[in-house]
Amino acid sequence: MQTIAAYIGAAIAEIAGCFAFWAWLRLDQPIWWVLPGLAALALFAYLLTLVDSAAAGRAYAAYGGVYIASSLGWLWLIEGVRPDRWDVLGALICLVGATVIIASPRPAG
Repeated sequence: MQTIAAYIGAAIAEIAGCFAFWAWLRLDQPIWWVLPGLAALALFAYLLTLVDSAAAGRAYAAYGGVYIASSLGWLWLIEGVRPDRWDVLGALICLVGATVIIASPRPAG
């Protein structure tokens, strides 16, 4: 359960942090938007360290599926663009892949 919470929190923090830069550079928001963006990106990095995985690369790979699904949630909730069926199908495929990566049994050692 901690891994799921860490992934969801990391996704929200990463998307918010990246969106702050997007807003500054693409939406003509003031540069101060970058400051909370940097804090959000630092929180993102910290939250990924809470994932129960012996290997950072595996934790990051599995996170990719959560990030994709969360990005589509951001698209809908924040940007007001509803994901289509192909977006949803793609996100589901990615979440299945993330589950296989992080939850599969591994040999000891």
